[in-house]
Amino acid sequence: MSQAGERHASWLELFFDLVVVVAVVQLAHRLAHPTWPDVALFVLLYYAVWNAWTSLTLYSNVRGESAGVRNMLVGMAGIAVMAAAAPDVAHEMPTGGTHDVWFIGAYIIARISASRSLQRAGTVLTAWPAAQLGAGLTPWIVSFWAEGTWRYVLWGLGVLLDLAFSILSGRRPDRLLAEVRERADRAEARMLRRAATAARRGGTAEVRPRPVPRVAPAVLELAHLGERLGLFVIIVLGEAVMQVVLASSGHTWGPELGLAALAGFGLICSLWWLTLQYGLSAVPGATESGLKPYVALPAHFVMTAGITATAAGLGAVAAAPAEHLHGGVGWVLGGGLAVYFAASTAVGLAMRAERRWIWGWAVPSVLASLVVAGVSALLPGWLVVALLLIPALWLVAYRHRPAGV
Repeated sequence: MSQAGERHASWLELFFDLVVVVAVVQLAHRLAHPTWPDVALFVLLYYAVWNAWTSLTLYSNVRGESAGVRNMLVGMAGIAVMAAAAPDVAHEMPTGGTHDVWFIGAYIIARISASRSLQRAGTVLTAWPAAQLGAGLTPWIVSFWAEGTWRYVLWGLGVLLDLAFSILSGRRPDRLLAEVRERADRAEARMLRRAATAARRGGTAEVRPRPVPRVAPAVLELAHLGERLGLFVIIVLGEAVMQVVLASSGHTWGPELGLAALAGFGLICSLWWLTLQYGLSAVPGATESGLKPYVALPAHFVMTAGITATAAGLGAVAAAPAEHLHGGVGWVLGGGLAVYFAASTAVGLAMRAERRWIWGWAVPSVLASLVVAGVSALLPGWLVVALLLIPALWLVAYRHRPAGV
């Protein structure tokens, strides 16, 4: 990944982010009464929204001031349709049918809007190829004609293909670039042969077609990309705040609600502090410049999905803080937090973070969150949130020792 001059998010990008706020809210609502199939479908829907946003963000990062307003607005409209359709995906509406096809179509349009723009620029996004060359879009297209469970199986296949292709190809950018250039050379050779054949048949002089432009690796601006990914984290943390605030309205405020709100706010602040203190990886001593995109972006997807699930759980607790958590809400709440910590731990292992942080802080925090999730049905909601605050504060309390100290 190359680094260019530093710049910040534009007004267009900030305007584009507004639609993600709505999308995250809609997706969080799907976890209000979760089952395991609901959670699996949430992951697929969340990935689609996240991937559409990421693809267009990478396009804007690479193109800079040359980024087309129309392309960004088309992508924004696509994500807006996805957000509107999300609650009714796999849910039969009173008038019949679902909004699956609308969600699929909007996702494909948003992805293609970024992909074709990057291709026209003559650049190859070797850092995260799924944004431009991902084969993972094909199963989504095929799912137009699938029905029932097979449709969502195809979505899952598309997600796996995207992640596998980007991680494997991103580790060998030179090889990917060589393959793309080889395909471009073959395409140019075919056009030359066709032009020569047409000229001979027409009895006129050979007319050479315009050569295919030579592709070059896309240059990412690291500071800008880090800021954009950080803003996405702020969006999902804002969703957590909103869940607690809205769920608290219209109810009698008692001590249980106060404890739940206080613990929930502390949990949100802890997640914000970890991101602010250590960067998007939430790993002490890690620097974003040393974090490869094929590691950083999947981790960002997992961590923000975990925060969104935690936000949905906090909203459920705030609505009934004295009641025990049933129906999988406790697992959504504690499991979401465990997923966030686990993703950070995985990044720490990949970056060879301090062993005492990994085994003394990160891994215990993951395990503690899972334990709380496992016993959540036996406890009142406010106590579950208070117990989950403990591993978060445990990570906040860690003090990094710089090398050589």
